[in-house]
Amino acid sequence: MTVLVRDFRTEDAEAVTALRRVCVPHQVVTEELVLFGVATADPAKKYRLLVAEEEGVIIGTAHVGIAYGSSDPGQSSVTPHVHPGRRGRGAGALLLRTAEEHLAAEGATSVYAWVIDEPSSRAFAEHRGYRPSRGSHFQRLDLTGAALPEPPPLPPGLTLGTAADFADNPRPLFEADAESTSDEPSDIGAELDDYEDWLHHTWNDPTLDRGLSTVVVTADGRVAAFTAVVTDGMTTYATAFTGTRRAFRGRGLAKLAKSDSLRRARAAGYRDAFTANDGDNGPILAVNKWFGYEICASEVRYVRTLG
Repeated sequence: MTVLVRDFRTEDAEAVTALRRVCVPHQVVTEELVLFGVATADPAKKYRLLVAEEEGVIIGTAHVGIAYGSSDPGQSSVTPHVHPGRRGRGAGALLLRTAEEHLAAEGATSVYAWVIDEPSSRAFAEHRGYRPSRGSHFQRLDLTGAALPEPPPLPPGLTLGTAADFADNPRPLFEADAESTSDEPSDIGAELDDYEDWLHHTWNDPTLDRGLSTVVVTADGRVAAFTAVVTDGMTTYATAFTGTRRAFRGRGLAKLAKSDSLRRARAAGYRDAFTANDGDNGPILAVNKWFGYEICASEVRYVRTLG
């Protein structure tokens, strides 16, 4: 049977969403999000969503793009996934080769790819010239049965709110996100310095649940800490990012924000809470362990030099 790789079409959204839910069940994926990602991609990203098709059935996908927000030019990424029941037919190799050719043509000098931390997936990457870099863990918390620990006390001068409170002016959230992101361990350093781009791709993300994204606010309206949450609108809740500004670290504010958000998510009927963290991010891994999160899957980031 012949496998072909082509660019995503709007009518593929349902099939791509279903496939990604099988391949990465610990992430929030919706049809609206898939379409949003394609429609709003920054031109500098040179983004392509590739699909692998066999006899009219989509069996694989790959997100491909330049890391245009990085201070190190030439970095790029590809995230290929193939249905577990359709592997070994050449779809993954064809997706990867098509992605690399596209990225090289757009000036990329290195490409990063997340790989499930299991022998066959790692062997696939290493056979194609990729070398391992850093690890990451997906963690799950059963909201239906978890006995959430009591949150630490709220320090004087701070209050709890939500991202929805910043609907008229999200800039304080952007500033907190930018500072926290700059300190996040990663192979591809990111600099959030474009407010309009952040509004377009982060604030307007259709899965961002502003009502469940808790914010710790100072008396003068600054954001001290926050946890940004995405949901599928049904049963699955995931932490997209949790950050504390440098001047407020060491006060338990990340625990406060996450605790408030998790409690309200459970009250809203969400059953599964997921999060993902870099393997070297000890502080947030400790916070998640305190809540009772357990590792449900791990990935390793691989890199290959192009050219």
